[in-house]
Amino acid sequence: MTKDLLEKYLNNRCTPQEVKEVIHWMKQQSFFTESKEFGRVDWQQFKEEDSFVSDEKLDTLLDKIHHKLNIEEIRTVQIKSRRLMSRVTKAAAIILFPVLAFLFYTVSENNRLINQITTVSVDSLEVIAPVGSRTVFELSDGSVVHLNCGSRIKYPQNFSGETRGLALIGEAYFDVAHNPDKPFVVSAGNIKVKALGTQFNVNAYPENNDISTTLIEGKVIVEEIQNNGDIENTKELIPGQHVIYTKKTCMMESSQEQVEKYIAWKDGKLVFENESIDQVAQRLSQMFNVEIEVAEEVAKYKYTVTFIDEPLFQILDLLSFATPISYHALPRSKNPDGTFSKQIILIKKKK
Repeated sequence: MTKDLLEKYLNNRCTPQEVKEVIHWMKQQSFFTESKEFGRVDWQQFKEEDSFVSDEKLDTLLDKIHHKLNIEEIRTVQIKSRRLMSRVTKAAAIILFPVLAFLFYTVSENNRLINQITTVSVDSLEVIAPVGSRTVFELSDGSVVHLNCGSRIKYPQNFSGETRGLALIGEAYFDVAHNPDKPFVVSAGNIKVKALGTQFNVNAYPENNDISTTLIEGKVIVEEIQNNGDIENTKELIPGQHVIYTKKTCMMESSQEQVEKYIAWKDGKLVFENESIDQVAQRLSQMFNVEIEVAEEVAKYKYTVTFIDEPLFQILDLLSFATPISYHALPRSKNPDGTFSKQIILIKKKK
């Protein structure tokens, strides 16, 4: 590990391979021991040569690397879990098929033994987009789904009923294959979005105060569903319309919008148009799996900006250049299972 490489990392000038090298080095240092202090000891060898970074910047650097480690750790756990479930499923199949063969081995009406053949299918599938990433996949009907970070979708392996129904938690963009005889239905909380063949976006993160739908092409019907299953409210959208359902008031409001900002995420873009710092913080919190707390003294600041695949701390740096704000990442605590707690970032007015 060299001073120049760490300086490049601090200034976001590393290649992907160099980023991996820095993260690997830090894994062997402080973050899998009790605190950052061990990392500070090794850091002194660079500071003695040339104090190119202050203690304050060192804290920021360590937090940046720690955030990457936390994201990487979450992904690793999810990948291991999926591999484990795959092995369990295969093992279960090995046990299940002989049992089914035995159960369906019956006596026919004329007392002759016959083998009954049956097909075992998975009732439903689930796709999860891990924190810090997006995923694209195709459904059995040919529809294409873009799933945003921290989101999940459950759907049947085959759409055998009268509708093509699925359940969404989080955010997704749908390019629906046309089928007038079988509506495509997305359930998200108390909202159902029905389409025949169209392109639309649904944002339904559980922590949000509202659920929104944006229509790009075609036609959709947005329905509010009561707990007893009755339809309470309905809105039909035309292309370019954006509808917001407020959970607290159970009200739906629609408006004609420039829809690009609502679907830019699927192309790696984060678009804000005259949005408050609280709205920006909420989007960043969801995207990077952090908790961002905004001081009231900076609540008046609004931003019109587009970020393209930028890392979290680089976005915060750019926001602090544009407005007089500063941010501070609090130290994480280590959980009993060896993972780290969610990163908390405080934003306040720059002194």
